[in-house]
Amino acid sequence: MYIVEGNIGAGKSTFLTLVQEAMPEVSVALEPIHDWQDQGYGQSLLTNFYEAPQRWAYTLETLTLMCRIREQLIEQQMYGNTVRIVERSVYSGHYCFAKNGYEHGFLTGSEWQMYQEWFSFLTQHTRPPKGFIYLQITPDVAFARTKKRQRPSESSLSLDYLEQIHNKHEQFLLAKDGITEQMRSIPVLVLNVNEEFAAHPETFNQHVVALRTFIERTV
Repeated sequence: MYIVEGNIGAGKSTFLTLVQEAMPEVSVALEPIHDWQDQGYGQSLLTNFYEAPQRWAYTLETLTLMCRIREQLIEQQMYGNTVRIVERSVYSGHYCFAKNGYEHGFLTGSEWQMYQEWFSFLTQHTRPPKGFIYLQITPDVAFARTKKRQRPSESSLSLDYLEQIHNKHEQFLLAKDGITEQMRSIPVLVLNVNEEFAAHPETFNQHVVALRTFIERTV
C-alpha cells in the first residue's frame, strides 16, 4: 500500500482519479471525507472544527483516526499484495493534524495523551505503507485553490491554518522530525503540484513517470 499525502487543496483526490486512468494496473482509494465533511453525524464536523477548533478538535481527530484505521485494516484484508494507492493516512492524521491541534491549543494535554495512546495501540495492528507520495504545494497556492472550489465546509479555512499544516507535512515527510524509526525508513516521493496538473497533461505525465519508477523500486 502506498499513501498520497499533502496539504488541504493540494489536489489529492484529483491526482488519484487521474492516476487510476493512467495506471489501470494499480488500484486507488479516495479519502472517506464524507464521514466528517457531510451530515453523516447530523452535522459537518469539519465545518464545526474550522469554526470552533478548541471545541471540536478532539471529536474530529478521534473520528478521523477511527475511520482511517478501519480503512487501512480493510485494505490489508481485501487487497493483500495488490499495488494500492490510498488518499491520506492515520500517520498524517497524527503527525500533521492532531499534533498541530495540540501545539496550537486546540487539544488539551489530556486529550492529546488519550489520542496518542489510541494511535499507538491501533497502529500496532496495521502494516506500515511501502511508501508515501507527497503532493507538495505552497500554502498560498493551496489557499487559492480551496477558495476556488468553494466547499461549504472550508468557508472558514484560513491561510494561517494551511501554513501550519504545510509545516507539519514538511517536518513529517521531509525532515522526518519527531517520528518513529519505522516511519523514518519509509521512502517518500515528492511531487511539486503548484502547477495545476489536471490542466497540464505534460506535467501530469511527468508525475506518472516518477510514480511508476517509485513503485517499481519499492514494491
